[in-house]
Amino acid sequence: MNALIAHHSSTGSGPIVVHPPARLSLRPPTFPPGPVCGAWWPRTDELATELAALIEVFEATRGRVTRIASPRGSWPTEPRTLSVTGHVVLAAWYTSGLDPYTIRLFSYGAGRWDLLVVPSNSRDDTAARLMHAAADPALCLTGTALMATEGPAGSTNG
Repeated sequence: MNALIAHHSSTGSGPIVVHPPARLSLRPPTFPPGPVCGAWWPRTDELATELAALIEVFEATRGRVTRIASPRGSWPTEPRTLSVTGHVVLAAWYTSGLDPYTIRLFSYGAGRWDLLVVPSNSRDDTAARLMHAAADPALCLTGTALMATEGPAGSTNG
């Protein structure tokens, strides 16, 4: 799963965009969703760059992502639409109602999934613990509760 993924632009022509696969950990689909259904550890804080990799891996098992929702201020830019391989994803930015450490993915006819967003600058060991915990069907913690388990010491690779 370390191979680079190549994509044509969203219009189907133009340059091929190559990016590493998303670092994604999902709860097994046979378990009911918890407050989060898994975790995503983006490599940067550039949503437009990172979303294509996330959607590539996510859509392979969970269905086509049509919309996302995220708390306002959680990403440096907040576009209304994001071009990914083969389609456009609509984005909504909320001031309340979403956990500040999550991103919500919607799939037409297949439901919604809330993912813990592990900060891109997290230490490897911290990110691994968070991703494992977020995908554990035995745990029913929110993104905020999961992040609180790590405290301030786990925030950056040093």
